[in-house]
Amino acid sequence: MAEQALAAAKPSTDPIDDIPPRFLPFALPDIGDEEIRAVSACLRSGWVTTGPVTRNFEQEFRAYLGGDVEAISVNSATAGLHLALECVGIGPGDEVIVPTMTFTATAEVVRYLGARPVFVDVDPVTLNISPAALAAAITPRTRAVMPVHYAGLACDMDAILALAARHGLRVIDDAAHAFPTRLDGKLVGTLGSDITVFSFYANKTMTTGEGGMVVTRDAELAARMRTMRLHGISRDAFDRYTSRVPSWFYEVIAAGFKYNLTDIASAIGIEQLRKIDRFQQRRSWLAQRYDEALAELPLQLPARPELGSTHAWHLYVIRLQKGAGIGRDELIGELAERGIGTSVHFIPLHRQPYWRDSYGLNPDAFPVAEASFEAMLTLPLYTRMLDSDQDRVVAALHELLS
Repeated sequence: MAEQALAAAKPSTDPIDDIPPRFLPFALPDIGDEEIRAVSACLRSGWVTTGPVTRNFEQEFRAYLGGDVEAISVNSATAGLHLALECVGIGPGDEVIVPTMTFTATAEVVRYLGARPVFVDVDPVTLNISPAALAAAITPRTRAVMPVHYAGLACDMDAILALAARHGLRVIDDAAHAFPTRLDGKLVGTLGSDITVFSFYANKTMTTGEGGMVVTRDAELAARMRTMRLHGISRDAFDRYTSRVPSWFYEVIAAGFKYNLTDIASAIGIEQLRKIDRFQQRRSWLAQRYDEALAELPLQLPARPELGSTHAWHLYVIRLQKGAGIGRDELIGELAERGIGTSVHFIPLHRQPYWRDSYGLNPDAFPVAEASFEAMLTLPLYTRMLDSDQDRVVAALHELLS
């Protein structure tokens, strides 16, 4: 069954007209005529900010996840993470544990609220947050943990949720990479965390250009995030502006934010969501081809999901092994000369000047992230990528590493 699904994910052999034939980007959004028509209809409707299309997007996303969650659209995953921490009461003096192997947004939202991010190392196989490192970092001031489902592979949520329950911690999932990721058959977003935040940035598994979605089963948390999403106003702007009776009165009940998603972005999101299973199959097909084609090279390949789980394959991250005969930076340069784009995910936060200097972070405290960073690069993987494009990447790696 799985092999049939992957085989069905093979694309046509039509060339990509708008990409120079000798350059392969590391990521590329998959926008079709459906999205273009949806945006055009939205523009013609006269309603372009948060309105009926956004509500429909939230409803369709909620239906996709199932598990009686509520869905709150936002203009970025960063905004969603900020709303999530604010609504559970994170503030000055609190500590929130985050992995060092992540984008800066995961930690910066903690600082927005005057709290302290506590950085911990990652698992050497998955590059997800290490439950052992998490356990060692818990103090009386710890209020929450933010696991990042790195590259689209679910964290060890059983261990994380057990630790959180034992210490009374909130769990806010940074699932920017993880749609649609499953753990033991259940989608990330329905696993038992307090709140999960997804990203729809341009290079993610589905996109709205900019945007994100926050999901939770807690109706009170959802209500707070909806209020804070739009200036702390007690009533939805869409209801006020579309009411057929005088409906001008509203109250500002908190100092909120401007984090709403537009109907234009939501129109794209609805069409992307309807394609997400096909997108995931295609990504899985490409990841499997990489696994098979690169198996004999001096590389550590990405961790595979356990039986019954699925990987979103937002990223395909390889790590050079000793004896590769070439350094990471040199390899990136050689691939670029051959018209192949790559990236690095991530420069660990303990190396970034702001976090390093503000918190006196020592690389010795993060041995796995340190060693992994020195050896890692992200290969091209996107749904519009042809098998022949991938063959170019594989051939270049064999040339440089064999």
